Amino acid sequence: MNEILTLLRPAELSAPHSALVLDDAESIRLQALEAYEILDSEDEKSYDDIARLAAFICGAQTALISFFDRDRQWIKARFSSAAFAEKTRLLPRNHPFCDLPITQPDPIITVADMQQEPRFAAAAQTPATAKLRFYAAVPLISHTGAVLGSLSVLDKRSRTLSPEQASALETLARQVMELLDMRRTVIGLSAANARLGQQSITDALTGIPNRRAYDQKLNEEASRARRTGAPLSLLMVDIDLFKQYNDTFGHLAGDSALQSVARVLLASLRPYDFLARYGGEEFAIVLPATDLSDAISVAERVRALVANSEFPHRKFTISIGVARLDLEAGVKALVQTADNGLYRAKASGRNKVVVGNLEKFRAAG
Repeated sequence: MNEILTLLRPAELSAPHSALVLDDAESIRLQALEAYEILDSEDEKSYDDIARLAAFICGAQTALISFFDRDRQWIKARFSSAAFAEKTRLLPRNHPFCDLPITQPDPIITVADMQQEPRFAAAAQTPATAKLRFYAAVPLISHTGAVLGSLSVLDKRSRTLSPEQASALETLARQVMELLDMRRTVIGLSAANARLGQQSITDALTGIPNRRAYDQKLNEEASRARRTGAPLSLLMVDIDLFKQYNDTFGHLAGDSALQSVARVLLASLRPYDFLARYGGEEFAIVLPATDLSDAISVAERVRALVANSEFPHRKFTISIGVARLDLEAGVKALVQTADNGLYRAKASGRNKVVVGNLEKFRAAG
């Protein structure tokens, strides 16, 4: 069971949390702890099992796997009697339970009788610690040397650990670190996979979604339109005379121009519209919940904004084909219809918005 054992340190109770000042070593330690994303995580049987084994092997009433945050000791796993558990909810962060493993990270810390130990006698007595006598802990140390927390066992009677018990407790602490390192590896792999996934649907040149992302989005929105009956429109956009621009100013200038046009297009759209690079100098804009008349208005606004924008070397214009999804004809017909509008816009002089001819594709089907 996860528990928060500590509140703010007594000296810090009157200060805002943001005002707390940490030294460099503590800041580095907290950064190392944060990298594992273990704080406030859900219960995990693997950690609970280690706590149970620690208590059993050491013959202790309780065992804790703790992590030392900025202003609290947080329990990832605990095995103890119910009576003892009710008394272990609050503990000052500067209690030796937390500070000793950090300031004196010996292989194992053992205190036979805390009532006779000055370091513990000086600590504030709380219901959680007043009747405790025996304490042993192994610091949980990252590969960078940062003390993240401890695996500890506690008892109400004065005692010590046998060499075999001490060795076993150290072994279990290493198992905790193995679990933590596996956790960090999984976190790293998840982040890497997320980056790869994002890269697979992002156009490397313009930074907007690519053709693959467009295909997914268009199919998703078409499915939603079928379920809800909401309209769906599509704009196919092509930069006019772009090959001529490339031939005149070079491909590097062309790449820069594509990036600039993508930024202008993106800035001209509504938050819920979807812009993607379709290929070459062609872009696609998916317009969810947009009927044909509104799609024409969006297209005219986009066309005018590009025509009035400044680009390197010279201005650009765009031609746009517009289509609205016909549920009977389907997505393929939607794309073909928008393409038809784009073709007619370019053929009739460019820098125009033209609605595609759906009837042509109905007849062909």
